[in-house]
Amino acid sequence: MSSTPKSNFTYFIIALIAAFFGVILGATYEQNRSINSNSAFPSFAFNSSQKLDKILKVIKTNYVDSVNTDSLQSLAIEEILSGLDPHTIYLPPVQAKSQNENLEGNFEGIGIEYYVLNDTLLVTSVRENGPSEKAGLLKGDRIIAVNGENMVVKSDRDFIVNKLRGKKGSKLNVSVLRFGFNKPISLDIERGRIVVSSVDVAYLIKPEIGFIKITRFGANTAEDFSNELNALQKKGMKSLILDLRGNGGGYLSAATALADQFLGDNQLIVYTQGLHEPRTDYKSTSDGMFEKGRLIILIDEGTASASEILAGAIQDLDRGLVIGRRSFGKGLVQEQFGFGDGSAMNLTIARYYTPSGRSIQKSYSKGIKAYKDELNQRYEHGDYSSLDSALKDSIFLSQQKKFKTLKGRTVYGGGGIMPDIFVALDTSKFTDTYQQINASGLVSQYVYGKLTNSVNTSRFKTIDGFKNGYRFTDADYNGFLNYCSVKKVKVDKAQALVSKPLIVSQIKSILARYYFGEEGFYSIYTQNDDFVNTALTKL
Repeated sequence: MSSTPKSNFTYFIIALIAAFFGVILGATYEQNRSINSNSAFPSFAFNSSQKLDKILKVIKTNYVDSVNTDSLQSLAIEEILSGLDPHTIYLPPVQAKSQNENLEGNFEGIGIEYYVLNDTLLVTSVRENGPSEKAGLLKGDRIIAVNGENMVVKSDRDFIVNKLRGKKGSKLNVSVLRFGFNKPISLDIERGRIVVSSVDVAYLIKPEIGFIKITRFGANTAEDFSNELNALQKKGMKSLILDLRGNGGGYLSAATALADQFLGDNQLIVYTQGLHEPRTDYKSTSDGMFEKGRLIILIDEGTASASEILAGAIQDLDRGLVIGRRSFGKGLVQEQFGFGDGSAMNLTIARYYTPSGRSIQKSYSKGIKAYKDELNQRYEHGDYSSLDSALKDSIFLSQQKKFKTLKGRTVYGGGGIMPDIFVALDTSKFTDTYQQINASGLVSQYVYGKLTNSVNTSRFKTIDGFKNGYRFTDADYNGFLNYCSVKKVKVDKAQALVSKPLIVSQIKSILARYYFGEEGFYSIYTQNDDFVNTALTKL
């Protein structure tokens, strides 16, 4: 089960993602009052490492109001870690569990994707051979109750997860409204282990040209990628576009395993080193499946960490072209430290360096707040819209050091990876009307609330048939604008006309996902994608 639709039209992805792992900090409380009759105040016999434990004990037993000392302890830990670096962080148990599940690529649930439409859970996809399909749940069903309790969704995603996920083998009953039926349908579902591919989509975007998108590097990414790569090669793929935009990273091992697919034997992919960590080199093997084909990597400001390792190796070794905008700039390595209550801490133990010896970590000397705001500063400086501005960015210039690729090209360390070919952000269609419509989520609401039950797609047997045959007419577009007005979004007709290509593309893409999955979505979306079109011209 995962939320849909994905935010594929968000142009500014602020990725502050580190590798995720578990930790808790245990504490033993002990209070000793002074037996010195001359002292009016309690005193303690403890060393400095026990101070936090003692303070929390005193608060718990003496404070005027009830206090959750676990929350106070978390705050104290967070404050301590904030003095280190932006990617050394503390995660409470629920967050740690969720993030680890995302990286491990599996969880226990019922196997659906959904969209919250008017406080109701609309099923947008049912996993093939999964628990929900076996129970008879269908795409388009609206879940109105779980185990007899009304499912009115007015909370966050955790509310839905807590209702639908559970131990493998456990059962739940759902009541659903189904199009064409007069009364709710009751279904019993037995939860199971759901394995989610870490490859978002893989298909032939053109004859002999493959397109693969990955938004995280998890435990199964190397295997998933190999399977998809093999399938595309059997279909005649000779060139590949690998889309790492918005990929915030994940496991280092996954990034090096993917790099190995493209590189010859015994080439340095990356090395790590820290004060307490000796240099460790990661090199390619002779087992790569795509060592000769043409390769392009797409990156943007949301490309971080492990995905920067892969892009940096391809660039430094002149194996392929890197196209897009300057990456995030995270060159730190975290290690897991686990403790008993399931909470988590990411501790930075080393820096990583690309084959040419460059560290791409951007500066955090001005504090975490400035670090988090750095992407906004890039936008305000014009880095997203002009290569000249990006190259003259004062923050980037202050950190950059020159390095040489295998063939002698100049590349820069510090502040992220600068692409070989720059793709400017086209804001010409970003009108105020578009911004309001997008911020209100009305495109998805309209598609799932209006089009999925009214558009006859039975005549479109294939994705290409839908892509070439479905038309969203001027009358349809005016109907959508009227829908927006009813939903209290002020529509300027002139601005709506300027933004029409962008909005229509979104509508068609989301509708294609509903009927044909991720390949359907990207087949439509990439038609107007400047990154992809730039890559295609180079291939």
